[in-house]
Amino acid sequence: MAAISISEALNQALIEEMENDDTVFVLGQDQIYGGHFQVTKGLCDKFGPGRTIDTPISEEIIVGSGVGAAMGGMRPVAEIQHIDFMALALDAIVNHGAALQYAWGGQVRVPIVIRTQGGSHPLGCQHAKSLEAWFVHIPGLKVVMPSTPYDAKGLLKASIREPNPVVFIEHKLLYGYKGEVPDEEYLIELGSADVKREGQDVTVVATSKMVHESLSAAEELEKENIRVEVIDPRTLVPLDIDTIMRSLKKTGRLIVVHESWKTGGFGAEVVARVCENGFNLLKAPILRLAGADVPPPFSPPLQKISIPRKDSIIQAVREMLA
Repeated sequence: MAAISISEALNQALIEEMENDDTVFVLGQDQIYGGHFQVTKGLCDKFGPGRTIDTPISEEIIVGSGVGAAMGGMRPVAEIQHIDFMALALDAIVNHGAALQYAWGGQVRVPIVIRTQGGSHPLGCQHAKSLEAWFVHIPGLKVVMPSTPYDAKGLLKASIREPNPVVFIEHKLLYGYKGEVPDEEYLIELGSADVKREGQDVTVVATSKMVHESLSAAEELEKENIRVEVIDPRTLVPLDIDTIMRSLKKTGRLIVVHESWKTGGFGAEVVARVCENGFNLLKAPILRLAGADVPPPFSPPLQKISIPRKDSIIQAVREMLA
């Protein structure tokens, strides 16, 4: 057991899967140099340029060629630097990668993982979006958002072994976050949420970096004898609604926290599922804390107030219990 960063955990996952399966390879911009965020560091030295492929700066080519390779029996792990530029690959993702298993009646599989980076950061409106809701809406895609090194490694290994496309969304500001990761091999099943902190007063469902903001808020609220349960879905598709409902049976109160825009965001899907499965359990109206419905600001002060923070989560919990 060692404490490593999310970046290192992802790198370990790639190395292990490439060692275990010769059909696994990586492709994208600057892969032989480790990629923009150094997740593929050392792969070219270890596996050679035939399995660590640098591509032109064309997201459509990266995903399109990956989809073709996957149909041919390979297991590509493609990287799109910044989720904003996934827009340039939507045809390959939506009309081909996600759809072909249905178009061919299950006779074709497309085992591709598309790694990308989301999350708010003062980098302007072309490099700081949270677009996970786009991909949650597409049948045929699984969507993963890890928040810890342990989860990142186990989920990436499981994603690489999936028979059809996975969109794997990493947070730019969490790459350096450290946590303990076992030395022995492990996988985390897609569709299994994790209760990061137990409580009995309010359930908070949070994704990615908002998990850490929520945990910080819960720790602060503990001083007021308010016990907050924090749940990380880990995979948005498939969504582990059962874990959320079990928590709601205890607390009767739900707050959903994410960085993406509030209108049409992932939180709306969680709220809808909860209302369908257990509206009678609610003791108070559900609250959503989400990003403001504006393009991500370049100004750091504006960026800071455009997304939920520990203080806004604390305020929401207090208001819910008032």
